[in-house]
Order: sequence, then C-alpha cells, then structure tokens
Amino acid sequence: MIRTWHVSTVTDAARARIATARLATAHGVSAVDRARLVGALTAQLRQCLTKGGVWRLSVETTAAPSGDGGRIDVEVAPEKRPAGDLRPPWRTTVVCPENSGADGDGHVADDPASLAEALFCADEDAAVLLERLDEQERLVAFHREELHQTNQGVLALHAELDAAGRAQRELFAAEQRAREEAEHARGRLTFLADASTALTSSLNHDAIVRLLPALLVPRYARPGSVDVWLFDEEGDDRHGGGPRPAAAVLAARRGRPQYAADHPGGLPGVDDQPPSALDPARPLLCIPLLTRRAPLGVLTLSPSGERWDPDDAIMLIELARRASIAIENAKRFEHNRDIAETLQRALLTDLPTTPGLRLAARYLPATRGMNVGGDWYDAFRQPDGSLITVMGDVTGHGLHAAVMMSQLRTALRAYAVDGGTPGRLLTQLHTFLHHLQPDLYATAVIARFHPEEPTLTWAAAGHPPPVLRTPDGRVRTLDAKPGAMLGIPLRQEIGDHTVPLPPGSTLALYTDGLVERRAQGIDPGIQRLASALADFGPAELDTDLEGSADRLLHPLLHDSEHDDDVCLLLCHTHSGAAGVPGQPGPLSSGRGV
Repeated sequence: MIRTWHVSTVTDAARARIATARLATAHGVSAVDRARLVGALTAQLRQCLTKGGVWRLSVETTAAPSGDGGRIDVEVAPEKRPAGDLRPPWRTTVVCPENSGADGDGHVADDPASLAEALFCADEDAAVLLERLDEQERLVAFHREELHQTNQGVLALHAELDAAGRAQRELFAAEQRAREEAEHARGRLTFLADASTALTSSLNHDAIVRLLPALLVPRYARPGSVDVWLFDEEGDDRHGGGPRPAAAVLAARRGRPQYAADHPGGLPGVDDQPPSALDPARPLLCIPLLTRRAPLGVLTLSPSGERWDPDDAIMLIELARRASIAIENAKRFEHNRDIAETLQRALLTDLPTTPGLRLAARYLPATRGMNVGGDWYDAFRQPDGSLITVMGDVTGHGLHAAVMMSQLRTALRAYAVDGGTPGRLLTQLHTFLHHLQPDLYATAVIARFHPEEPTLTWAAAGHPPPVLRTPDGRVRTLDAKPGAMLGIPLRQEIGDHTVPLPPGSTLALYTDGLVERRAQGIDPGIQRLASALADFGPAELDTDLEGSADRLLHPLLHDSEHDDDVCLLLCHTHSGAAGVPGQPGPLSSGRGV
C-alpha cells in the first residue's frame, strides 16, 4: 500500500512525519529503528522546506510473502522535477518485524490537539531511545572498565614476562660466565699437569731451569721476563748476574710471593711492593722456590698483559712449588749419581800384567738416568800363578748398587786366595750374597788363565756368555750350562767349563749394557758383538788391543743412547808367547772412561 503526502509548509511536514511514525509503529518497527527513520525523514523534510516548493512524501508498506513482517519504503521527491534535474529522490527502507494493519492510513487531524498528542507520543519514543542509549552507555562503561582491567592485566603480564626475560638473560649470562670460568680453570689444570710432566721428566736441574721460560711464555709471562735465580748450598747467588729486584730479595728472605708494581696487584697470598727500581714500568711477580730444607731460589716474571688474573697467580705459585720439587729431586739425583760414579770408578781395578796375556778394559757410564753403580770388572792373580778375570753386574742402580758391587768384589778376592776354580768361586759368592742381601741379586762370569795350560776355564751365573775369538778368525759364544743368578733363594753348585785357548785367541767379557736393547732384546746384540770381533785381523789384536777395544765399542753403541752402564774386558793371548810357560811377553792394561 502506498500513502502520499504533499508538503509545502512546516505543518504539512509535521503531519507527514507523524503519519510515517504511526505507520512504523503500527507495523511493529522498534523504537530505536523508528527514531532513526523519523530523525532521517525530519532532516530531509527540513532541507526540502528550505529549498521551497511542493514536495511529495510517499510511504509504501510491503508485506513479506510468508505474511510475517515486511518493509516500509519512504521516498521524498519534488512534486514537479525541474527540467534537466537528474538527481535521484531521497529514499530509505525500514524492515518491519510484523504487519498488524492498525491505523493503516496514518491520518493526522488538522486540529492543534491532535498535533500536540502526536508530538507527545514522539517524546515517548525519544524517552525510550534515551533509555536505550543510557543502557548502552552503561554497557559501554562496563566494557570500558573490563577493557581497562584487561589492559592492566596485559601490562602486568608484560611486566612479568619482561622480568622473566631479564632473569633468564641474567641466568644465561651467569651460565656463560660460569662456563668460561670452568674452561679457564680446565685450561689452567691442563697446563699445570702438562708442565708438571715436563718438569719431572728431566733429572737435570739446569734443563728444568731452561724449561720454565718455554712453559710460561707467552701464555702467562712476557717474552724475556722470566728469570730463575738459584742459590748454592750456602744460600748465595749461584749464577751471579748483577743486582736483583728488591721484591725478589724479599721473596727469598720471607718465603712469600711478592708483587712489585705501581698499582696494587690484589693477588691472593701475594704481598704488594713498590715498583722495582731496576724497571719501574714493568710489573714483577717474584715467587720463592721453596723446599723442606731451604729455599732454592726465586722465580721472577712479568705478565703478558696488563696484570694477572688471581686464579692465574694461584696457578703460577703452584707451578713454582712443583718446579722447586723437580729441581730439588734433580739436584739430589745428580748428587747421588756423582757419588755412585765416583765410588765405582775408584773401585775399578788397575789391570795386572801377566806373561803372554794382554788385558784391555772399558767402562762407560749410562748416558741418561741413574743407571750407574752395578757393573764391575776385575782381574787378579791366584797363589798358583793363574789369572782370574771377572765381569759382574749387581741388580739395581745408584749408590746402594755401587756399595754392594764393592762388597762382592772384595769377597770374591778373599775366596780366590784359597785357589778355587771359577765355578767354586761363583758358588761361594752366591751363598755370600744370599745371606748378606736376600733381596739383591747379581750376575757374574769368571774366566781363569793358567800360564802353563793352553786352556781356558770359565763359569757363568746368569750373565751374558763370554765370546771367544780363535786365531783363525772364528768366533764362538761360551754358553754351556750357565748357573742361575747369584743370590736367588736356591741352593746351587755352579760348574766349570774348559775350552782350548790357542795362541792369538781373544776372550771378550762384557755386561748387558753393551748388547741389550729394549726394542730388540739381548741375542741380536751378542750376534753383533761376535760379528764385530770377527772383523778384526790377528795383527790388530796383537799390536793394539787398546785401540781394538775402542773400535769394538763403536759399532755397538753409536746408533743408540745406552740407558745402562757398560763394561768390556778383552783378554788376548799373545801369539808369540802363549804356550811357553814362564816366558814374559808384552803386556797392556787400561781403564776406560
């Protein structure tokens, strides 16, 4: 249904507005939608009155096909459209939830009372709209408060997350620092372990002193700044070298590390001192090298950077302590080695002269270690004119072995006075050693030369076998039925062995240091000795036995450092005098160094 009103005055506009509102009310349009419709229509009618002329208001109500609700279409257009005006009319549409059909024409009477009543009803719609707006305002305020609370919660959550992030970053940084400190500590421990191994691997205190700068530079010390000041046994400066820093003197006197610099070091266990007058710009750490008996000296060094870390200083003090122990052990070792070597050289025999027999001996101390004191050789006459030659080796090394060697040598000479055979002498020596030192053993070989007999009598007890070279150049090893080592807890009778000894023969007695090598054993060395002895001509051994001894040692020792001392005794029967009883011949004796 279409309803039309012509509007040219304000009264016409009011009636049309009221009629439209009533139609909307009749069709169940809500107060809010009705207010929107009336407000928009009022604004449009006001514009039309301002423009003047007659305007047509058309309101068309359309029911839905299902019969429930519908819509209201409102249109405002000029009664007479000017020529050329192509603007569309003003239109709006409102959906109707129901279609009651009440007050279907929307007629408004012309009297003032009807208009006033219609305006009063419009105020009711405004009141409903205001009430709805008030509800919406309260709802907006509620949501605004909720939003504020939510914002406050979000801000608090952000603050908590930020604090948690800072705490996590701090924990991560602390973990990184702890890991770095652990790596540094591991590096210090590794350095200390490696340095200790290097220091204790040498038994030469001068080599240890030379090693310290190589260990400390450049990681912990400035190049050229490491100095080791050693004292002699009376506490004096061993090496001289001019004035020493005052801090080094204080460290030696007080037995505490000293730090001399123009700033406090703050190092644990270290006393701070003014800078050294010798070099004021250089920080100097002076660590005493202490032992149980007396200070050995002072280690002085300067940092590779500006200063030392406190943990580095603790590590350096510990390194100095270990270096002190290594130097002290090396000096004690050198002292004992010197005593043992001096004792052993003093006990080595001056070889006797015997008709028809020449002797040449060599003794070489070990090139490294404390392997000195156990090897010996001897040669002496028996009452019947026979010559006893001995080669022996006491187990162990050092001063104790040298002392035991001297006791065995003395005991053997005492037993030989009765004129016993080599086997008998070794048996007596075995019994003597077993009762004297049950935990000490020895090896020995004894060869007897008789001026009236063209034979050699020999006996061995656990010792490398003698090597015999005959005048025709053939070499044989005398290894028939040797006895066991001397001093073992075993009762034994060591037997004698006899071999022909034609003129021009050479017998070689030796210790295992000459032929034994750890990587090869002893048998290849004995073969090398036999080959070297076979290479000599008869004239060489007859005329120059001393030189032959030197030439025999060279091929056996030149290719390796022997870690045991070496004894060699060559016994050569002269080709012109051998077998002639009582006839004197040219004799030779010697002691190798």
